[in-house]
Amino acid sequence: MNDVLPLWAAQLAVFDTETTGVETDTSRIVSATLAILSEHGEVTERYDWLLNPGVEIPDAAVRVHGITTEVARSSGIDAAVGVKQITERIAQMIDRGLPLVVYSAPYDLSLLRSEQRRYGVAEGDVAPVLDPLVIDKQLDRFRKGKRTLVAVAEHYGVELGNAHDAGEDAIASGKVMQQLARKYAGTLPDELEQIHAAQVGWAKAQAENFQEYMRRVRDPNFVADGDWPVRP
Repeated sequence: MNDVLPLWAAQLAVFDTETTGVETDTSRIVSATLAILSEHGEVTERYDWLLNPGVEIPDAAVRVHGITTEVARSSGIDAAVGVKQITERIAQMIDRGLPLVVYSAPYDLSLLRSEQRRYGVAEGDVAPVLDPLVIDKQLDRFRKGKRTLVAVAEHYGVELGNAHDAGEDAIASGKVMQQLARKYAGTLPDELEQIHAAQVGWAKAQAENFQEYMRRVRDPNFVADGDWPVRP
């Protein structure tokens, strides 16, 4: 693996959420982390949120991230306030010229957009985005095994402490992205805007391939959404 980190990956903003469910249009944010990683993978800034989502947190979600309704209600800030703060902080990172690393970006960013619309928070344009899942699947497409963050972090030698903690997941995603940047420095474009644009096409093609596979082996009506980094 190339030890030289491309300039565009020397400083990354990283983002992750933990939520009430898996549907991006109806689920709510429970916790979120936005941080900045240095070229050495060190956290130089970090912002954490615990939100009161205003709804019951299902047991299935609690088993994933460990945050109960009682904890969110007693210690979390109002969801509308939290969503506004998260949106403003992300905008600040983009204004500073930092790419936003989000593993499986259409989930977190689409859910955030739903929350923004729910609370009347201006959405704004989030770009450039780096999605280690899309990039890894594109550049190492024939590797067998799962592509969860846990599996991909292990593959690239990135330590992931408490999986499904927003902070741990966000930081691990950024470190995976830096490993990808090192390994594929000669393959990926040199400009962030070009990498962002490439992922739009890669994500669409990956979804089409997955849809074709699922229709062939499981469900002839299966639909895979290839919109990236945010679903409409």
